[in-house]
Formats: sequence, structure tokens, C-alpha cells
Amino acid sequence: MKIRILYTIPNFDTAGSGIPLLKIAQNLNREYFKPEIACLHGKGVLFQDVIKSGMKVHFIDLYKNARPISRMLWECFQLSKVFKRINPDIIHSYHYAADYTEPLAAKMAGIKWVYTKKNMSWKGPSFRGWKLRSWFADGIICQNTEMVRTFFPSWEKVKLIPIGVDVDEYKKQSGNTDIINQWGISENTRLVISVANLVPVKGIEILIGAFELLSNNHPNWKLIIVGDDTTEYGLKLKKNVSKKRHLKGKIIFTGKQKSVRDFLDISEIYVQPTLNKGRKEGAPISILEAMANGKIIIGSNISGICDQLEPFPEHLFKAGNLAELSNKMKRFMSNDRKTNKMLGEKFFDHVNNYYHLSNERKKLEYFYQKMISK
Repeated sequence: MKIRILYTIPNFDTAGSGIPLLKIAQNLNREYFKPEIACLHGKGVLFQDVIKSGMKVHFIDLYKNARPISRMLWECFQLSKVFKRINPDIIHSYHYAADYTEPLAAKMAGIKWVYTKKNMSWKGPSFRGWKLRSWFADGIICQNTEMVRTFFPSWEKVKLIPIGVDVDEYKKQSGNTDIINQWGISENTRLVISVANLVPVKGIEILIGAFELLSNNHPNWKLIIVGDDTTEYGLKLKKNVSKKRHLKGKIIFTGKQKSVRDFLDISEIYVQPTLNKGRKEGAPISILEAMANGKIIIGSNISGICDQLEPFPEHLFKAGNLAELSNKMKRFMSNDRKTNKMLGEKFFDHVNNYYHLSNERKKLEYFYQKMISK
């Protein structure tokens, strides 16, 4: 009998949760596992990829009101009946919030429930929710060592399984001429890139400031920022950049893009400037994608980024330190293309050996099998 896994997620609007879930579900060994997906709706830029995968999709109102308790319990009971009807062996949640009604409903249904902890948030109003979510869970998957050490130092049901990336999908190819022409990138232009959901914790203003310090002495370089720029934070960044004449044409906001690899292909340096506050990175998939594309990586010294760049401590900078980031960038912006390409190959080797999607898949399959055998 195949082990049936029901993956749950609110939606497929963002790549940070949607892509890792979809990649794992698609790559499970179908001889032993049968993956299905449950989400709130069929919207989102990535949902067409879900349809193309051929996996069965269930549209379910997964998340219930926590107050009043009597109503919450009744709604969880109704959700438990839905879970029983679908009848998975394991429910694996990729929800990024502190909701505890889904695991409670799974308990009512008698179905094993696990979740992947994606970020370093646990304080404030969500503290109680995270505690209950974790207490109800039959298993918890963490994506970096600090997460285990900080939140679950002695929990037996916790497993460290670093996120993986489909290396072959992100291998560098020749530059997409349509992208090059669309964004006015000349043959002599050299690029620093960052890919992020444009919210304050991503620290993109630090990257812009660091690039600004270098722009006059490195006139051939441009900074390209890939991510939804219609957010309040994104609009603020663009407005601030537009006020600086000396940066005109040097900083490109592409907006949300389905294909990140096209932009990685034409870049040399990838920067992840996440701040050390709020919902810090659990394990940014964008860094691994850039590694798989053979890019030089520079990242702030927080949680999951430190794990991913463990062999490259000289590529880390103190989160929020604009001057230190600028110095790191200057070192590689002063190199010729050939030198940067050779340095980027070291990052490719690292991701291929330690963060390949197949590594994550094998560890998850073993995790599922052990859970069923209990």
C-alpha cells in the first residue's frame, strides 16, 4: 500500500512556500507514496504548475476562527470529517503561520499531522498559537540548526531537514535575449541581483544603499531586484530610488516574475540582505537557486543563511550593516567576469552536494515511513 500524503498550504501566490512544496510532492517516489494537495483556492501565479503536475487538488477552508472556542471546536470537527473523507496517512502542512486549528482537526480525525517550520518567528501574539501547533503535531520539520536549538532543543519529534533545490532546473544557460532587450541590458552591463518578496524584513534598502556607495566607481554595474514591487515597501523603495538622479537607470525593479532563472543567467553576484528581526529567514530557497545557477552569494549572518553559507564565512555580513555589505560587494564587483565565474562554480558544487532536492526528498521519505511505522 502506498503512503498517502496530503500537503496543505493556503495558496500558491508566493514562491517561498509554493515551490518547495510542489517540488517535493512531484518528486516523491511514486512506487511508495501518493501525494495530494489541499489549498484554499486555485488562484496564484504558481497554481497552473500545480494543475500541470497531475496531482489531485482539494479546495478546503483549512483555517478556522480561534474564538469563540465553542465555534472553533465545531468548525474543527467539520474539517476533521473532510480529512477523514480524503483519508491520507499523513497531513503535511506548509502553512507559514501559527494556526493550530488544522492540527486539532487532524487529531479529531485520527490522522498523523506534521508541519514544516519555515521562519524564525515565535514571539508576540503568535506565541500561544505556535506552542499549540507544535504540541498537537506528530512531527515537526525544521530547516536550519538555529531553529532546532532555539525552539525545540529537546523535542524528539523534531527533525532537521534542510530545504533542497532542483539543481538542474536552475543551471546557467545562455542569456535570454528577450529579457536582455526588455530591460535595456547592454553587452557591457554587469549585474548584482536579489530576489525577494518586497517586505521590510528583507532589508532591500540596505542593499540599495550599499550599491549606491559603489555605483560611481563601477559604472558598468547595475542592481536588479526581482519581486513584487506593488507592496507598500516596494513602492517606497522605488520612490526613494527615483529621487536620486545619479541612480537613474542603475537600479531595476522587475516586479514579480515567474522565471527567476532568466535573471540569474545574466547576473554575477547574488545578495540576500535580510534583517535580523521579525520573521527572519528559515532557509531562503532563492539563495540555493542562485547557487545552482553558479552565482557568487553574499548574505546577512542570520539563521538559515549562515547554514547555507557555512563553508563561505567570508561571504557573510552583519545584518543591517550597509558599509560591511558594500565592502563585500566591492571585492567581487572589482573582479573580471572570468574570475567571478570561477568563484561561482564553488557555490554550485556546494549546493549540488549538500542541498540537492534529492537529498531533501530522501530524508522526508524516511521521515514519513518512520512516522507510519509508529
